[in-house]
Amino acid sequence: MELQTTNSPFTQEQAELLNRLLPTLTDTQRIWLSGYLTAIGGSAAAGASSVPAPVAQPMAVAVAREVTVLYGSQTGNSHKLATKFSKKLTEQGLQVALSSMSDFKLNNLKKVQDLFIVVSTHGEGDAPDNAIAFYEFLHSKRAPQLEDLRFSVLALGDTSYEFFCQTGKDFDKRLEELGGKRIVDRVDCDVDFEEAAGEWMTQVLGAVSQSSAAPAAANAPGSSAAVQAETESEYTRSNPFKAEILENLNLNGRGSDRETRHVEISLEGSNLQYEPGDSLGVIPQNDPALVDALIAAMEWRADELVTVNKNGEQRGLRDALINVYEITTLTKPLLSAIEQMTSNAELCDLLAPGSEQDLKAYLAGRDLLDLIQDYSFKGIPAEPFVTLLRKIPARLYSIASSPKASPDEVHITVRAVRYEAHGRQRSGVCSVHLAERVQAGDALPVFIQQNASFKLPENPNAPIIMIGPGTGVAPFRAFVAEREETGAAGKSWLFYGDQHFSTDFLYQIEWQRWLKDGVLTRMDVAFSRDTDQKVYVQHRMHEKSEELYRWLQEGAHVYVCGDEKKMAHDVHAALLAIIEKEGKLSPEEAAEYVAGMQQQKRYQRDVY
Repeated sequence: MELQTTNSPFTQEQAELLNRLLPTLTDTQRIWLSGYLTAIGGSAAAGASSVPAPVAQPMAVAVAREVTVLYGSQTGNSHKLATKFSKKLTEQGLQVALSSMSDFKLNNLKKVQDLFIVVSTHGEGDAPDNAIAFYEFLHSKRAPQLEDLRFSVLALGDTSYEFFCQTGKDFDKRLEELGGKRIVDRVDCDVDFEEAAGEWMTQVLGAVSQSSAAPAAANAPGSSAAVQAETESEYTRSNPFKAEILENLNLNGRGSDRETRHVEISLEGSNLQYEPGDSLGVIPQNDPALVDALIAAMEWRADELVTVNKNGEQRGLRDALINVYEITTLTKPLLSAIEQMTSNAELCDLLAPGSEQDLKAYLAGRDLLDLIQDYSFKGIPAEPFVTLLRKIPARLYSIASSPKASPDEVHITVRAVRYEAHGRQRSGVCSVHLAERVQAGDALPVFIQQNASFKLPENPNAPIIMIGPGTGVAPFRAFVAEREETGAAGKSWLFYGDQHFSTDFLYQIEWQRWLKDGVLTRMDVAFSRDTDQKVYVQHRMHEKSEELYRWLQEGAHVYVCGDEKKMAHDVHAALLAIIEKEGKLSPEEAAEYVAGMQQQKRYQRDVY
């Protein structure tokens, strides 16, 4: 709407000036101008000079408070939560600097006044790969004093691990030691983290709002690291998509003692998007036979109704134990809660100080049925007991397909886990659910887990080296398929290993076709049970050390996927040894070389 001189107190010239200015103003500038004019009017009413004060320069405007959000993420959960939190902070009128810990300039830490950390714990209490450099810096003598820092930590973990949320605890403790002031207490999240993370965000937003003098204007101007909402499907971890299974095939040959399923899943109609390197989250079901044994041991009724969430939703007990609650993993918090409910003396002794090693030994390989049978918990009502259980955690599987090569589909590679422990046969919750109880045509609850820390190079000409024994080869099937579709010219090299060439060579025909077509430049394999002496992928790396180092010097990106406890450590040690030998470097220099690769995102791992 334009100003007219006939119905306004402005001259024609003033109206033209205003009509040119007003449409160009942002919301924040309009708010500032309104406040400025109000201030002038207030001064005049109070008898101030009628000569208007000169218009204040932009620097006189109250600048929105800047906060820094850093995340350390191995699978993408911390990244996603940090992004969501940053968006909420931005909507509250704050300037937000969002960054991976690996991308954060360490020298800037002493300038930060408000720091919020979202970090997971990996393996046995280790920091995620993209948090290692920041973690080491913070715990070194180079770390600055941070007396002016306000901070809070959101820690992600899994209570079935001994060092639950250890990385978050370490950051929280160290920031306080350096003089930082905790604005909100640390929150430690289990695998079912959404609710606890949401509460932490609410607390921090409230605390920041109370201590901030910044105007609550949306989209504050000049914000650093603008936070954009990601385009997302309506289907998420808490609202998974019921996807149809298209294929469910055993990749292992007859006579193999392994069973590896190749599962193809339709995403049609979901708007779920992914890139090679991302993971598929699958919500599994517990084994009905185990659930029936549990109900019998507790003398419960299978059809008894129990409340399964805070909204008061009720389900039949058997249904809830199959589809909602975790029953195959014991944790210390669960045993502590059950001990408080039952006052069981033997369980109290197991949890007593000084019994940590006995507790650790008991938790290994046992499930809820073992606990009930060992400690005679018959007669406890179902409703209060099941409320102590945590929800079935989703299982994440590295995606084995390229969306460009397989539109509206996602493929995963899953090895069925079966073993004996404590006198009973056991099985992996999700892997055996996929292997034995679902087939083509069935529905499977799924969601996409983005993983920004495991991605193909932006430069399609960059060489890539992929190391993935067993099911660790899955994301590299996606990588090579993607590069074939996009016509990427960069060289590619795959190191693959398993037990037997004849029965365990996963996706053999596809690798051979890609080699023949030149999409895959070279492939080195290690089948550990086909020779007298066991040979693994790291041995093949050592055999090709000169050429491997030449690829690194040419800028190759190295990717590792698979078992974290042994394989990933052995591969990492082999990489360091090769760089030290071929580069004629000291161990310290080789470590710096690898650290530099990590900083450049040329060394990425998807390990579990």
